[in-house]
Amino acid sequence: MAAPLRIQSDWAQALRKDEGEAWLSCHPPGKPTLYGSLTCQGIGLDGIPEVTASEGFIVNEINKKSIHISCPKENASSKFLAPYTTFSRIHAKSITCLDISSGGGLGVSSSTDGSMKIWQASNGELRRVLEGHVFDVNCCRFFPSGLVVLSGGMDAQLKIWSAEDASCVVTFKGHKGGILDTAIVDQGRNVVSGSRDGTARLWDCGRSACLGVIADCGSSINGVAVGTADNSINLGSPEQMPSEREVGTESKMLLLAREDKKLQCLGLQSRQPVFLFIGSDAFNCCTFLSGFLLLAGTQDGNIYQLDVRSPRAPVQVIHRSGAPVMSLLSFRDGFIASQGDGSCFIVQQDLDYVIELTGADCDPVYKVATWEKQIYTCCRDGLVRRYQLSDL
Repeated sequence: MAAPLRIQSDWAQALRKDEGEAWLSCHPPGKPTLYGSLTCQGIGLDGIPEVTASEGFIVNEINKKSIHISCPKENASSKFLAPYTTFSRIHAKSITCLDISSGGGLGVSSSTDGSMKIWQASNGELRRVLEGHVFDVNCCRFFPSGLVVLSGGMDAQLKIWSAEDASCVVTFKGHKGGILDTAIVDQGRNVVSGSRDGTARLWDCGRSACLGVIADCGSSINGVAVGTADNSINLGSPEQMPSEREVGTESKMLLLAREDKKLQCLGLQSRQPVFLFIGSDAFNCCTFLSGFLLLAGTQDGNIYQLDVRSPRAPVQVIHRSGAPVMSLLSFRDGFIASQGDGSCFIVQQDLDYVIELTGADCDPVYKVATWEKQIYTCCRDGLVRRYQLSDL
């Protein structure tokens, strides 16, 4: 990864004024930071500002909501994207999690104000308030149908809700500590939860029962991901006959991002270990990119890309800043990552530049969700930002 470029968080507003300025910087690893600025020389007839960059930086292209900047000396190039819209009225405090329904119509989010809400994804208009957890809700996501929501909270409960009438249809109890992340298996007859109590559990949604403890690792499980394994990966065989209530678990891997610096992978049905990788710090989040490639992010800012077929050494380690990696999401032929310093960026295989989603000013971006060409982020500043990706 080339040296990261940074830009003033409100650059799009700053550069809409005549002689308006915004700062820029480039952070080559192990070298002094290069600082620069952008200046608006006037607004064109099409409403797009004419912008020049100070020495060492080049403006390649500018539109109303994006600006593409290069720093040739460090061979760095980034396209900065300003939010298309910002929703400020959904929650009063920090928003810790969000998801968008499969049809793109609804959003769900949870906040440190103790609430979980369903809203219209197009305009942020409130639709439902989901009440029933005691204390904070840590994670929320839609089932593939888009009509049902799964949530986990500090009250050690996992709940399933109807998005249509806000009723809580199922409550799972069994964890001894707060639930930090969840994953849905296939169409959602089974779900997985990871908790502060160090266990990952598999649940049967139809009978609201625990089908088993998949892993008990003695350390907080911060993130979980379920992926379909490539045929070349040996997931092992279950020691006892799986329950007929397990649906779609056989070819699946379960990935656990653990507080004790370990990234653990096991067969979801077999419960057998696939690998255990030790990182530089606590693992916060993880995701599968394919049937054998995965990503996991640590508290000290490392993003590890691993190949399940040879997990001893990472394929690559991306380190852009020492801020904690808060979320990772597979996206097209690359991924989106968000960090605790407000940075949120998209890496695509066929692009020679990074796309940076701007707007958060040093506040952690906790979670990212996508629907088609729209990307939604939630942040400690209490805002949901929606970005529009033109044809990438």
